[in-house]
Order: sequence, then structure tokens, then C-alpha cells
Amino acid sequence: MAEISELLNPALTGDQKSPDALFAQMYEQLRQLAHSRLRRVGNVTLLNTTSLVHESYLRLTAAGTLEGRDQSRFFAYAARVMRSVVIDFIRQNRAARRGGDVLQLTLNTDIGDSLSAGESEVIQVSEALDVLGKTDERLVQLVEMKYFAGLTENDIAAALGMSERTLRREWQKARLLLRAALA
Repeated sequence: MAEISELLNPALTGDQKSPDALFAQMYEQLRQLAHSRLRRVGNVTLLNTTSLVHESYLRLTAAGTLEGRDQSRFFAYAARVMRSVVIDFIRQNRAARRGGDVLQLTLNTDIGDSLSAGESEVIQVSEALDVLGKTDERLVQLVEMKYFAGLTENDIAAALGMSERTLRREWQKARLLLRAALA
């Protein structure tokens, strides 16, 4: 744990070699996070655990500096990036199936029914989180940490600077708002 903190601090300040060492050290934990993320969305993507971790790594390091002051915040940030990768992949796949930028002429009005329910559901959840983010960004962080990253209540409470009791109330609030947004 101390070794990870020693790697995380220089990576946060923009040291070019630290992200590689950090990912080498945390690779298995990131794979578990990616596996959990893919298991939750089902078979709606052609992504596998390894490709999700690697694509997320590229996006995390593309900015030049990493986000997150400690391990739990880093994993929350990594979960957000993985969610983004999955959503972008689904949208890109949908666009490719429909010809991308090619002019569309629909002859069959039942084409919308041919979409996989899993893809639509993942997009709806992402859009609901975007709507929720306009109201309360902290609730989005909470959902990403708990649902997508699978962090414990202790880790989430520490990362967000709140008590566990407050965290449970906020979790109930987030679930209710998401349910309303998905309805």
C-alpha cells in the first residue's frame, strides 16, 4: 500500500515514468475493476477485460497527469474512465452498424426494435448519470465508486469526505433519482 502511494504521488504531478510503474503495480486490481465493469454491462460489447484496462490506461495517461489524491480516489477516477470507454465503444459500434456518416434512408420502421436491450440499457444509465451530474456531481461520483468500481463504503466515505451514515443516505437519494431518470 505504501509503495502504491509512493508511485501515485509523482504520477499526479506529471512525472512521465511514474504512470507506467503505477499501472504495473496496480494492474491486477485494474483488471478486477474492468472485469466487474464488463460483467455489469453484460455481453453488449466486444471489449474484454484486458482491452478495457489498456484503453483506460491510454486515456488516463493521455492527459499528462492523473487524477486522484489517494488510492480510492484513483480507482474512482479509473472507474469513470472505464465507464467512458464502454459507452464510447457502444456508441461507435452503433454508428458503424448504421453506416456512420452515410446518409440514412429507413425503409423499415421496425429497425429500432432490432437493437440489443443491453446496449440501450447501458446508454440509458449513462445518460441518467449525466442528468444526475447536472443536479449533484457528488452523487454521480458516489454511484461510480459504489456501483462501477465496487469500492467499500469506508473507502467511498473517505474519498468523498463524509460519514458512512451520510453516504448511505446519499446512496438512497442517488438510487431514487436514477430510477426516476430511467422511468
